[in-house]
Amino acid sequence: MDFKIGDNMLVSTNDWFLAPDGESYRAVFGKVKGIHTAEETLGVQTNKHSTNWYLEIGNMVVAGCQIYYAIRSDTCDFKKNVRAIEHEGKINFVEETTSRIYDAGLEEFKTLTNK
Repeated sequence: MDFKIGDNMLVSTNDWFLAPDGESYRAVFGKVKGIHTAEETLGVQTNKHSTNWYLEIGNMVVAGCQIYYAIRSDTCDFKKNVRAIEHEGKINFVEETTSRIYDAGLEEFKTLTNK
């Protein structure tokens, strides 16, 4: 798959990450701004045991070694996950409080008071 700087991407990660809004996510959606070396991103040259490239997407950066899947897409559905939980012989449907996809296309960081 080829993509260009400026494309919108949905990128899933190997593990949970903490986003600028303080929530934990497993994926990020936003415009690709660049692919950078560790030295460009961190200001230091890493060794062979560290990631050596980073994806700048929207208002955040993802280490290359953490990227699991990357999909080019102009849209993303940030709906909340619904889980079926059995309790005392009944099935209850529970909606998570936030989406597990971080919207890195936000122009400003949201605060807890204006979410």
